[in-house]
Formats: sequence, C-alpha cells, structure tokens
Amino acid sequence: MSMRSDRVLAVDRVLELGGRPWLMGIVNASPDSFSDGGQFGTLQAQIELARGLLEDGADILDIGGESASTGRPAVSVEQEIERVVPLIEHVTVELGALVSVDTYKPPVALAAIAAGARIVNDVSGLRDPALAEVCAQSGAALVLMHTRAAPKQRLQDPDLYGDVVGEVCAFLGERMEQALAAGIDPDQIILDPGPDFAKTPAQTIELLAGVGRLHELGRPLLMAISRKDFIGALTGRPPRERLGGTLAALAHGVDAGARIFRVHDVAAAADFLRVRAALTGELQPQRDLALAEEHRYER
Repeated sequence: MSMRSDRVLAVDRVLELGGRPWLMGIVNASPDSFSDGGQFGTLQAQIELARGLLEDGADILDIGGESASTGRPAVSVEQEIERVVPLIEHVTVELGALVSVDTYKPPVALAAIAAGARIVNDVSGLRDPALAEVCAQSGAALVLMHTRAAPKQRLQDPDLYGDVVGEVCAFLGERMEQALAAGIDPDQIILDPGPDFAKTPAQTIELLAGVGRLHELGRPLLMAISRKDFIGALTGRPPRERLGGTLAALAHGVDAGARIFRVHDVAAAADFLRVRAALTGELQPQRDLALAEEHRYER
C-alpha cells in the first residue's frame, strides 16, 4: 500500500481518525471472558456497562458473544447471535453508540450489522473469507488481526517467528489483498497486530516495540493491549490488576501512531490521555483552569 490514510468507512459512517486517540470500550456478552467473566451476566447489566463506558469517554463499543480465551469450547452461531443482537440493538438505538462486533463467524457478523453494528472485529485473521464478503456487501468496516492460531487454539512457541514484526506485516498485507479481492474498499480496513494471539509475551513485546513498521500497509492501527498476558508476565499481576501496565502500553501505542485502543478501563485511559495531551501541548488548558472544590479532598 502507498500513502497512509486515517479515513475509515463503516456502513453509513465515515470515521476520521488521526487526531486524538480513540478508545474502544469492551462489553463482553459472554460468561467466560478472561478478565470479567460473569461480572455482567444479564442484558441489563451489559447495557449499564455500555452506558458507563460511553460516559467515561469510549468512542466505540466492542461487543462480543464468545470469549477468545482458550480451553473453552466455541459457542454456536445461534447462541452467539442471541447474546449480541439484543445488546447491539439497545446500545445503538438507546445510547447512540458506534458498535463493533467481536466475531469471526459470518452469520453472526451479518446479524450484528443488521442490528446496528458498523465494524466487524475479526480475531481469526480472516480465517473464513466469507466474512470479507459480508463486509463488502454491507459496507461495514473490518478489523484484520494477526494470528497464526485457529480461534480458541493456544499457540505458544518461542521459535515460531524469525522476525515477528516482518511476519505480522506480511500476514496482514496478504489478508488485506484477500479482503480487497472480495470487494472491500481499502478504507473499510483497520489493522490489529494481535498482541498475545499465537505469541509468547516476549514475542508480543518485540512486536509492539516495532509496531510502527505496520504503517507501511497504509491503514489505521488498532491496539488491543488491555490487561494482556504480556503485561501480566512482566508485572506478575492477574488481569484486573494490570491497569498500570496497560497505560504504559497505551502510551507506547500513541507514540507509535496507533489510532484506536481497545480497553476495559475507559475512564482511566481517558484521564491518562487527557493529562498526557496537556503535557505534550496537544491540549491547551484554559487560563482559568482550577480544581473544583469538591475534588480537593477525599470525603
């Protein structure tokens, strides 16, 4: 690909990325997520979570009905549709949210788009080419993620890659060509390097350190770095205690030019980005900026 573009076509929306970083809040409609499984088990709880994430500053909600966690069986297409469609309908109509559906199954993507989703987040690396056809016909944006493993398969091999950055770049370039051949507009594509997917913590760290090379492909980067295994391996902390490490990865991703960040802790990420923008001069504070009295002390 030639020139880099930050314009994304998503059905009836044109997303202009490239200014401030966008935050994608995670709404799991599955009971077996690695970090919040069962915490939001009802439709109402998921709607309230979605509402809170939007209030905290989420630009996109990523809704998934099947956990990517390995060691658990895949759910049926019918069950996944039952989990995500009512939730997508509620948050798009009632909350006006821009929704991404986290699925690798074409029938689920089709149902989700009909319910109001505008982005398909495919963590399989386009293992089923029919998913590209769904996006081509509907106009939905497509997130292409790198992985060498089939969905639900755990692949941890320290010798799997010679040059992990180069191999991820080549894989995503090949998948882009496949999507374009299916009729997708180049501006529908977003790329995800796939931290932790078929990568050891050391391989993920090497990949993210050199992730700027993916800009050669000319499409915006999404970084799904929240609470990931590589952070846990570095810090020795379980998933819900990885916020500090997640924010460090967020800072690195912003510096590397990524445009969208998929996170659980939207409020903390938004605060981090706001303070960072003020200190780098991207955000100019008003001269009369002052701390509200009610925030001066812990009550």
